[in-house]
Amino acid sequence: MDLLYVNDRRGEYPQSLYAETRDPLEPFPQLKGETRADVAVIGGGYTGLSAALHLAQAGLDVVLVEAHRVGFGASGRNGGQLGSGQRQEVDWLEKNLGRDQARRLWDLAEEAKALTRGLAWAADVPVHDGVAHACRSADEVSHARKLAGHLARHYDYDKVQPLDRDAFRALVPSDAYIGGDLDRGAGHLHPLNLAIGMARLARDAGARLYENSHVHHVEHAREATGKTIVRCDTGRVICDQVIYAGNGYLGRLSAPVARRVMPINNYIVATEPLGDRAAEVLTQNIAVADTKFVVNYWRLSEDRRLIFGGGESVGYRFPKDIRAKVRPHLLSVYPGLKDVALTHGWGGTLAITMNRMPYFTRPALNALSASGYSGHGVALATLAGKLMANAVAGQAAGFDAMSAVPSHNFPGGAMLRSPLLVAGMSWYALRDRLGF
Repeated sequence: MDLLYVNDRRGEYPQSLYAETRDPLEPFPQLKGETRADVAVIGGGYTGLSAALHLAQAGLDVVLVEAHRVGFGASGRNGGQLGSGQRQEVDWLEKNLGRDQARRLWDLAEEAKALTRGLAWAADVPVHDGVAHACRSADEVSHARKLAGHLARHYDYDKVQPLDRDAFRALVPSDAYIGGDLDRGAGHLHPLNLAIGMARLARDAGARLYENSHVHHVEHAREATGKTIVRCDTGRVICDQVIYAGNGYLGRLSAPVARRVMPINNYIVATEPLGDRAAEVLTQNIAVADTKFVVNYWRLSEDRRLIFGGGESVGYRFPKDIRAKVRPHLLSVYPGLKDVALTHGWGGTLAITMNRMPYFTRPALNALSASGYSGHGVALATLAGKLMANAVAGQAAGFDAMSAVPSHNFPGGAMLRSPLLVAGMSWYALRDRLGF
């Protein structure tokens, strides 16, 4: 079963608040017949669009093929949070990789934010500053305070403000949390409009973008000077280099990537416009994410709806009633909103890795791949595309720094990795409910 089609209509954006409020973009043509390029990019999300943009700006002939529409996948469905750092905190990185590599990865993440903000500005997509992190225990509050000081002293980053219970509740009026922090260097935006804007920028730079063009097989070159053939259902691309940018929708196109990257579904709802009641949710225009293993995350839309994400599942199909799945998570944070209507509910497929760090690799000759952003991909996926474009052009330092992070296969192989992950998620969900 192909994740590209099991939950969605071919060539259409899924029904969501983002799709309803997106900037207009005429469809790109379908690939038909044979074409040649220096580089073929598979996937039209942040990673692929950024790669195509930067390759075109470098003067290379680049073709991007997307099975649906640009921004169709996680890039157009996520919580819109432009977070700081990597998915793992710097103390985890220091413990597992050492201070020097942790600092290099932090600097790359700062570059990712700056790049994404610059592209959003160029695409006329507003970015609102501020992401709060909501803690549920005294230990988590203490860790947040220590981490803020550590970032200021050792990473030259002084934009994280620790918050005690009263200060946090003044910002996020909920009794579910006892403190946290506010990162003024992070932000939030309309995620689908970012993808659409990046597509326009790539097109204007000279990249050739094709939608509704499903890649079903890649024949890799057998020698460095050979050609790679990217086969779609309606045509093929003959190229010197190929970039895999399918993330959770990559399927079986690359076995080395599939062993280390797991697709997982996540769900979001949007309420009716809250009007003055928006102050019951947030007192400033920031985004929030909590510390649960299955993270709750939320922000307000431009018309003051609550956009709230919570709940995950492993497998192919989304639940029949997404709103019913997410509602308990929302009410656990804001029980006073039980009378508020949920007007939208949608799901999306992201990708995770064993250590929750993105997986950068060269899966075959003349091939590059980046995926597995584990819910932290708005900035990092955008940077990943640029790093792969740089690597194609012979400047691979950034790509190599990311690919040096150790990554492991999911246990159980292709047949058992999903059941084993379900068992693990069930355990952590129980811990969340018990407050551990």
